[in-house]
Amino acid sequence: MNGAQSLVKSLVASGIDTCFANPGTSEMHFVGALDSAPELRAVLCLFEGVATGAADGFARMTGRPAATLLHLGAGLANGASNLHNARRAGSAVVNVVGDHATYHQQYDAPLASDVAGIARPFSHWVHSGTSSKTIGGDAARAVQAAREAPGRIATLILPADTAWGEADVTAPALPVAPPAPVSAEAVALARELLTNGGKSAILMRGHAVLSAEGLELAGRIRRKTGAKLLCDTFAPRIERGAGVVAPERLPYFAEMLTDFLAELDSIVLVGAQPPVGFFAYPGKPSWCLPEHCRIHYLAQPHEDGASALAALADALGASEADERPALALPQAPEGKFNAFTLGQALARVLPEHAVLSDDGATSSGPVLAALASAPHHVHMALTGGSIGQGLPVAVGAAVAAPDRKVVCITGDGAGLYMPQALWTMAREQLDVVTIVFANREYKILSVEMMRVGAEQPGPKAKAMFDLNDPYVDWVSLANGFGVPAARAETIEEFSAQIEVAMAAKGPRLIEAVLL
Repeated sequence: MNGAQSLVKSLVASGIDTCFANPGTSEMHFVGALDSAPELRAVLCLFEGVATGAADGFARMTGRPAATLLHLGAGLANGASNLHNARRAGSAVVNVVGDHATYHQQYDAPLASDVAGIARPFSHWVHSGTSSKTIGGDAARAVQAAREAPGRIATLILPADTAWGEADVTAPALPVAPPAPVSAEAVALARELLTNGGKSAILMRGHAVLSAEGLELAGRIRRKTGAKLLCDTFAPRIERGAGVVAPERLPYFAEMLTDFLAELDSIVLVGAQPPVGFFAYPGKPSWCLPEHCRIHYLAQPHEDGASALAALADALGASEADERPALALPQAPEGKFNAFTLGQALARVLPEHAVLSDDGATSSGPVLAALASAPHHVHMALTGGSIGQGLPVAVGAAVAAPDRKVVCITGDGAGLYMPQALWTMAREQLDVVTIVFANREYKILSVEMMRVGAEQPGPKAKAMFDLNDPYVDWVSLANGFGVPAARAETIEEFSAQIEVAMAAKGPRLIEAVLL
């Protein structure tokens, strides 16, 4: 057994069954070791950001890590934007990053770089292997670190000689601590704040908290106390639709968020941080809670938020269920072709327990509104704000849940960050329907240009947001990657195309031209 075989078998022993890979020369022994571990599914990605984003999507669906295989510091850097999103999502990811052999590093070869330095801003745990005989144990420690609540990014650097050198054993899995329990004092204080007559809110974040079961508990608390029930603008994973208690989503723009929260006397945080502006704007607030508002952490991200909600509901005697939206499918939309009517057409054909990977920027809000009473589904948002997440996260979600239909909504700007994900969808025959909102501009940047108070944009400035000259032919692009595609320019065309796409298995793409 060599080090790479020890590493791969140790990953499997620790529960890793999927690896999203973009390997290079330094990782060839890892690639060769894949055949020694039939339990490990290897998914080839044509760009490292697809691999890291797919690992994020996998973790959001399963609650456990996948591995990525990346080539040296440059490959890790290519995947960094989606590691940023995964870190903000609390997703568990184990990166294996190849490096030059230890004795070769002194020569400063062209691909040499500070791999650990690149990894640290996007990782909670970083380690570089030193021996083929200990690399399996390093792998077990990486998985243990990644599985620490609420989910961490662990990066294991694999010098080439630690992969090809001799190894002796497969390392066993290490124990993983469950989320920490909350204190009785935290529950008692939350009860006091929610029943003292002031205006209060509960802001929630985390997979278990925003599951149907967690939301049911929160709904009972809302019904008992009258507190507002809130979730992040960009919650990593939330169940929604018919039969699921619906929290209010925080507004995106800082001034709207400030107004929305202005009357609060207290806010109880469950796995969440206090709400702040996404960006700073001249003359607009960054801190969005009123000065007098009392902040209480019922459960921090590493703590068991779902159990905290259960304990709080018991302490309040909150046993009565809250209202939940009933299934209400819209009429077939006619006439106007926009994000809302597109969402209505999607709602009519969305199957139960579908997964929505959302990178739609300015188009997302209307779609989510149209899906509010659609069949029960999972929504996964752009947590870290680094666009280009939608397609890769959809890949990971589809690998993790092959029995569920995955829908990716993305903009023509955001989708172009990592269109290589389409190839992986085709290669793996993943059941993903991609909807591209083709407004042929970076529309969110046009909005932000006005909001930051920059000078009135002239021709040069406006050209920075224009994607129309030339516009991207998404149908040809998708077909080139092996994904069947169609273009819709009316709501009637889109309705017919989405019905066909949702009824079929395998990847499909619809370019919705919204000009």
